[in-house]
Amino acid sequence: MTSSEQVPFPASDATTPIARLREIVEKFVQERSWEPFHTPKNLVMALAVEAAELMEHFQWLTPEQGEAVARNPEQREAVADEMADVFCYLLALSSRLGIDLTTAVLRKMEKNVQKYPAEIYRGYFGPDDPRWPGPASSSASQ
Repeated sequence: MTSSEQVPFPASDATTPIARLREIVEKFVQERSWEPFHTPKNLVMALAVEAAELMEHFQWLTPEQGEAVARNPEQREAVADEMADVFCYLLALSSRLGIDLTTAVLRKMEKNVQKYPAEIYRGYFGPDDPRWPGPASSSASQ
């Protein structure tokens, strides 16, 4: 089975539902009878390994060198492959646990909006930011 049989090309984030990607990953796993190996623990460990492989592409790079990866076709493709591995394991884990990723992301973003109000955090990464104006500005705006 080729990817062109699974998703009409050109496919993109704008045109391919997450559910379709989950189906593709599930079918891949089923065709190989890998379900016994795809326990939540194993999937999380594989996800962490793939995330580390993604990090390797940026290890020791300056911020500018990291941005330049997007302009180097070979590096960009290697990074895209690692990102796909991470995403495939995340899709497999969501299937195994019965977690709807869209719902999870939307709920988490609602929590983040409450936890990190834009009027307080705009331009600051948080209280450890050396430029952080301190709790006075936080309490004044709440």
